[in-house]
Amino acid sequence: MPTRDDVYAACCPCRDMLDLLANKWSALALGALEPGPQRFGALRSRLQGVSPKVLTATLRRLEEHGLIEREVFAEVPPRVVYSLTPLGRDANGPLSLLRTWVEQNIGRFPQNHEMSDMSG
Repeated sequence: MPTRDDVYAACCPCRDMLDLLANKWSALALGALEPGPQRFGALRSRLQGVSPKVLTATLRRLEEHGLIEREVFAEVPPRVVYSLTPLGRDANGPLSLLRTWVEQNIGRFPQNHEMSDMSG
């Protein structure tokens, strides 16, 4: 019988975290923050193809789940910096392996399959 901490169980809260971490923009945002704190514009430049709206929503979800911190500096105009939390650094380890694996193995995927159809 499935338990509360069994990701295969419908009632498992792990599924929400898996959904967040398996999201393309979440995985890429965490990777972009690995070298150190970044401002929104730098993240947007690094994550080519992300819209400001989607990046904002992604960063909010990552912050809500304790994976990143958002620090606002009382300046004019206000400066906002995003950084990984210890939990975010921990999550970034396996995600880094996955990102590297995909880069190293992209040539092994069937060329006739349109990968952009899978984007989310």
